[in-house]
Amino acid sequence: MSRNFKVGLFVTIAILATTFSFYFWQIFRTPNLQVDKKSSFVLLVPENATYKTVLDSLNRYEVINDHISFQFLAKFLKYTEKVKPGRYVIKPESNNYEVIKKLSSGSQDAVKLTFNNIRLKEDLIKRIGARFEFGEDQFRKALNDPAVCNKYGLDTATIVSMFLPNTYEIYWTTGTEKFLDRMHSEYKKYWSDEKVAKAKEIGLTPVQVSILASIVEEEQAKKVDERPRVAGLYINRLHANMPLQADPTIKFALGDFGIKRILNQMLLIKSPYNTYVNTGLPPGPIRVADFNSLDAVLNYEKHDYIYMCAKADLSNYHAFATNYTDHLNNARLYQAELNRLKIMK
Repeated sequence: MSRNFKVGLFVTIAILATTFSFYFWQIFRTPNLQVDKKSSFVLLVPENATYKTVLDSLNRYEVINDHISFQFLAKFLKYTEKVKPGRYVIKPESNNYEVIKKLSSGSQDAVKLTFNNIRLKEDLIKRIGARFEFGEDQFRKALNDPAVCNKYGLDTATIVSMFLPNTYEIYWTTGTEKFLDRMHSEYKKYWSDEKVAKAKEIGLTPVQVSILASIVEEEQAKKVDERPRVAGLYINRLHANMPLQADPTIKFALGDFGIKRILNQMLLIKSPYNTYVNTGLPPGPIRVADFNSLDAVLNYEKHDYIYMCAKADLSNYHAFATNYTDHLNNARLYQAELNRLKIMK
């Protein structure tokens, strides 16, 4: 074998080795996903998904630039045999290796769940159910199941009191039961022995505090600083065995929170939530009460007020009274302002 042939063979092998090394480096390390995009892509891999399911999702949203290199490495790293469910956030300009390693290891990213300003149970179901694999239907079934609610010492009307508006990090694949367990754990954290004792001093259970807090929040949604005073008024009525006569409960019973003016015929609605007819608290919260409202009840303002109505200056504050005569005067001023503005309902 001539010297020139050996040199030529060596050079050829070196070039091929370099070429293949560079190619493999490109397959592993060159950005291949979302090169032209600035935001991350969220890949949802459901339970029992296959490699084809994952590939279809990536292709549907045009996440992959070089399909051949991605599929080659997926097979090389045996990801095709170890697909794991989860929610995976793929950052812009990720390379094949980073993505496949993340997916095959099951290193999913938690859902950052924030919920607040929620009134109805159905609103809660839609807000939360849509964010997790269990979905709205399964979540709805759980919250309307007496046995499930009873596990947490609640019923289908009071179960919403277990949900405290906040931001939580929870995995997308978390099942309904584990999700509810997490919410109950957060609920128990808030309801410390000290808070339970404080509720007991008022003559209320934690659930009753949540119900009253939901009414207080609906009555005073905008001026948080007035909530303890509103809470004190309702507690005075409860202690005097007077009907709460809370307009928000009528709106809840009618299923219309957009009502601006409660008319006399509305007060006749037959509902356990009609606090003009029934004394005591309604069967459940009329919204998901926030921490400010819960604290407003537990730390209510002590006073002698038993009447209130919206202030005539429409400042979103209330005019309070200790007697019916003063209350009627306040109410007339408010009604006159509504008439002047032609607000009839």
